[in-house]
Amino acid sequence: MSIKIREVDGHREVFDTVRNRYVALTPEEWVRQHFIHYLHSELLYPFELMQVEGAITLNGMTRRCDIVVYDHEVKPLIIVECKKETVPLTQKVVDQACRYNLVLQVPYLCLTNGAQQICCQVDFAEKRLISIPELPKYHKRC
Repeated sequence: MSIKIREVDGHREVFDTVRNRYVALTPEEWVRQHFIHYLHSELLYPFELMQVEGAITLNGMTRRCDIVVYDHEVKPLIIVECKKETVPLTQKVVDQACRYNLVLQVPYLCLTNGAQQICCQVDFAEKRLISIPELPKYHKRC
């Protein structure tokens, strides 16, 4: 499946398959759309189990998660934090994803800027992140 881009009034837009609409093509959106397609085509997650820019409430403030992936029981499974390619994946980015996870309690976090990807499994008992080479593939358990 290819990524659809169009130009409207001198502005480029990309089709977001999850939101089912065209959105402004920013550098961060470029990374997000490529990662959505990676989740779907390589890791086999259905688009229907993804949420883009989903709102959460953290310390009384509304925040938006770039991508939240759900399991087959529609429980949050993965938080993906996307940055544009020129933004390094620093501890500040890790902390941002971890703050979101205070609300969602997912077992996997992923950070990407398109050029680099960091994946972690959350060890809730030990309160630490374990680096993993990639996110798990989707498989529906009966």
